[in-house]
Amino acid sequence: MPKAVNVRVTSMDAELEFAIQPSTTGKQLFDQVLKTIGVRETWYFGLQYVDTKGYSNWLKLDKKVSSQDVKKDNPLQFKFRAKFFPEDVSEELIQEVTQKLFFLQVKEGILGDEIYCPPETAVLLASYAVQAKFGDYDKEVHRPGYLVSERMLPQRVMEQHKLSKEQWEERIQVWHEEHSGMLREDAMLEYLKISQDLEMYGVNYFDIKNKKGTELRLGVDALGLNIYEKDDKLTPKIGFPWSEIRNISFNDKKFIIKPIDKKSPDFVFYAPRLRINKSILQLCMGNHDLYMRRRKPDTIEVQQMKAQAREEKQQKQMERAHLENEKKKREAIEKEKEQMEREKQELMMRLYQFEEKTKKAEKDLQDQLQRAMMLEQERRRAEEEAARLEAERQAALLAKEELARQAESQLKTQEQLASELAEHSAKIALLEEARRRKEEEARTWQNRAVEAQDDLMKTKEELHMVMTVPPPPPPPPAYNHRDDNSDSEDNNSTNSTDLAVDGFNDHRNEEQRVTEVEKNERVQKQLRTLTSELAQARDESKNTQNDLLHSENVRAGRDKYKTLRQIRQGNTKQRIDEFEAL
Repeated sequence: MPKAVNVRVTSMDAELEFAIQPSTTGKQLFDQVLKTIGVRETWYFGLQYVDTKGYSNWLKLDKKVSSQDVKKDNPLQFKFRAKFFPEDVSEELIQEVTQKLFFLQVKEGILGDEIYCPPETAVLLASYAVQAKFGDYDKEVHRPGYLVSERMLPQRVMEQHKLSKEQWEERIQVWHEEHSGMLREDAMLEYLKISQDLEMYGVNYFDIKNKKGTELRLGVDALGLNIYEKDDKLTPKIGFPWSEIRNISFNDKKFIIKPIDKKSPDFVFYAPRLRINKSILQLCMGNHDLYMRRRKPDTIEVQQMKAQAREEKQQKQMERAHLENEKKKREAIEKEKEQMEREKQELMMRLYQFEEKTKKAEKDLQDQLQRAMMLEQERRRAEEEAARLEAERQAALLAKEELARQAESQLKTQEQLASELAEHSAKIALLEEARRRKEEEARTWQNRAVEAQDDLMKTKEELHMVMTVPPPPPPPPAYNHRDDNSDSEDNNSTNSTDLAVDGFNDHRNEEQRVTEVEKNERVQKQLRTLTSELAQARDESKNTQNDLLHSENVRAGRDKYKTLRQIRQGNTKQRIDEFEAL
């Protein structure tokens, strides 16, 4: 039994390994990869490999894998990549898995500067990429530094601005917050809708020469063939839509395109190598086929895929609405719990204050009882003193009377009696004055005792009121949540293919298209703000050739679709003559 061959296929987000037989064809391997990944929009993709000479090629599906010039690694290395691009991602990409693979591939092209992207657009796209990866911004989860390890911007953009990684993160984070509520798959689609308007998006470039030997570039994309000057990949000079072409062929390094317009001469150019012409032919055939297919009614398979995608999207929207509803309910319950907890804390605080007030009232009561007792003791002492003084006064009166009697009986001398009488009279006056003061003092203590008794009664009433305040409610119960290229055996130097030109609607709507920025006011505003912010940190001395070309296009009011309209003006013959004159 033949020995199995190990194969490793790397997609944009996974690495797959297979064991194939020497007889396995490219299509069998390709189908196995598609089935494993779950891709049904097969027409966009291919398997890319590096040949023994170091060139990148697309695996031929009709030939055995073992017969193609794949570099002999173990396992054999392939990349699953988009070979052809849609005209409009929002209209044509049906499956989420297809959208994700395109998103990741385009993002890699932008970050690697294979697709030129101006700085302000790069920052906005980075914010969509962050939304696609992290979901909604949450300040509790996405702490400062959450993007430090992420590759978000082209190196060129970072070098052209005097901003630290932290400052870049702050700018991207601001726009990340703007996308709150956007689904991850919608963020990927928004990324692609803006990216597809970049001039180098989906274009395969080839070095060519016209009959005069002028060095030019050929751009092959979903809309047709464009001719560029050697040093300008952003602004094509001449364009030919696929609907104008009926036959493509090459003979060695010479490539011939026959227009539908019989009055037009052939469109001829020269490539530096035969293998480049083979790649151009395959790309032209694939792009032309998709261009025509898009202008015909959808096949049953595509209709079914679109219906399924709509159902899945509706289901997701319903699930999201349900989740949002549940989230709002949870938030309402959480708020209610927080409110009840706050009320509980307030009641506990009031209870604590009442307890403190009660303790103070009890202390004041004790102090007042003590004071009342002291006043009572003072009152008693005053009464006892008053009684003693009264007794002394009575004794003095008795003594006075006795002395008077003695004076009479003993016939004492008048002077003696007068002297003694005066002495006792003075003493009596002093005693009466002392008694009067003591009585006033007793009355004062009596009044104070009465006041103390009143204070005591008031304090008792306050204490009674405090003790009868209703207890706080119990805490709330816990809520129970429930290229294609030359092969070793394939050395044909001539190849010709007729392109189907009938049975389709040649509306050429692409010439009426406007960019996502032009039709989306919100994106316009975001890009204006970013342009203004970045201008302050821009180092103009580090501008690249593409930066200068882009700035010139902006100043001239050009964009991808305005340029497309301009370069397709005139008939086919006029544009071919213009190409020959370059």
